[in-house]
Amino acid sequence: MPLTANDPSRKTWLPVPAESDFPIQNIPFGVFLTRDDIITIGTRIGDTAIDLGALHQLGYFEGIDLTDDIFLQDSLNDFIADGRKTWRLVRNRISDLFLEDNPTLRDNEEHRKEVLFSMDEIEMQLPVDVGDYTDFYASKEHATNVGSLFRDPENALLPNWLHIPIGYHGRSSSIVPSGTPIKRPVGQMKPGEDGTPGFGPCKLLDFELEMAFITTATNDLGKRVPIDEAEENIFGLVLFNDWSARDIQAWEYVPLGPFLGKSFASTISPWIVTLDALHPFKVEGPKQEPTPLPYLQHKGKKNYDIHLQAIIQPEDGEETIVANSNFKYMYWSMAQQLAHHTVNGCNVRSGDMMGSGTISGPTPDSYGSMLELSWKGTKPLTLNDGSQRKFINDHDTVILRGYCQNESVRIGFGDCSGKVLPARDL
Repeated sequence: MPLTANDPSRKTWLPVPAESDFPIQNIPFGVFLTRDDIITIGTRIGDTAIDLGALHQLGYFEGIDLTDDIFLQDSLNDFIADGRKTWRLVRNRISDLFLEDNPTLRDNEEHRKEVLFSMDEIEMQLPVDVGDYTDFYASKEHATNVGSLFRDPENALLPNWLHIPIGYHGRSSSIVPSGTPIKRPVGQMKPGEDGTPGFGPCKLLDFELEMAFITTATNDLGKRVPIDEAEENIFGLVLFNDWSARDIQAWEYVPLGPFLGKSFASTISPWIVTLDALHPFKVEGPKQEPTPLPYLQHKGKKNYDIHLQAIIQPEDGEETIVANSNFKYMYWSMAQQLAHHTVNGCNVRSGDMMGSGTISGPTPDSYGSMLELSWKGTKPLTLNDGSQRKFINDHDTVILRGYCQNESVRIGFGDCSGKVLPARDL
């Protein structure tokens, strides 16, 4: 089925600011609360939110096999479960409706009032009901940096890392949409000289610059997803800040891995950008040596050229960009991650979320966490206001941004932000 919505020559009758993340070629999907306190599934073009529930009720999706309530739900799970053919039909239809020379909705004032909202009239919600969340550890640069910091730089990568996408099962209940305040976690830390563990608010609070992909219902229990079918089962991507309490994690992670140091909060951007919209930005990934086992071998371009930024904004202060990275640096692709996740027969369901792990690049300014940027606190960063950071302070807001851009179009994700509140607040 052709991706007509991707046509870079398309223009819309809606106003779209210059350098917007949301041109008519994007058409992401999300869930929002309207000015009438109605929750609906929607999309966005420029700074206009579009109520897909109202659009469907008014008959604008006629000819597409959709249930009456598919967009009148508080999550995208059922829509995502309908599969890629439906996603493409709906996205193409939306694009057609908003073409600058299509008068069908443009010239119907009554319908426009029901369907269109300014962004300040809505409240974005979590776009999917995340049943399961897996976090991978798929950036070679990040894994090498962490291994160098905590082990021997000559043996930074453990023997299994170059053979399998490493991951762990995370806590889905604490995934929150952008704008949700984050309470500084409290927990145990490594013992001092007296051998008694410390206890109190985390002192080494960190962000992790990640992306996460959302799956459809991919496989039944006991069946695997072949790698050449993996991308057919990925709906789209969000920006993902997988907050980390480094001192709590350092004490707890042996022998079973992350627990309370990770499960207190993870922030996502609220608009899911479809894999179809990102198709023009596919690139080759890093060369993999040694060659992976056959079930992890794929042909063609499987990485995506997505520019990423991490920003710290002190309370009432200006933003400082502290990291510039790119999703294309990922050693293990999304297709490899999903193929590996299911190779043992683990069933993956609609709305499941899989994080990339921290995305670090080859240079110090492209590292995706404060742990790396400040090199475990030994190299503090200086912000634009002159203050310094080894890790994240109370009242700091961390903002992640990401976009793809070529000579024809820019496709972005909007902000993924969270303000840190003291442990005693919230």
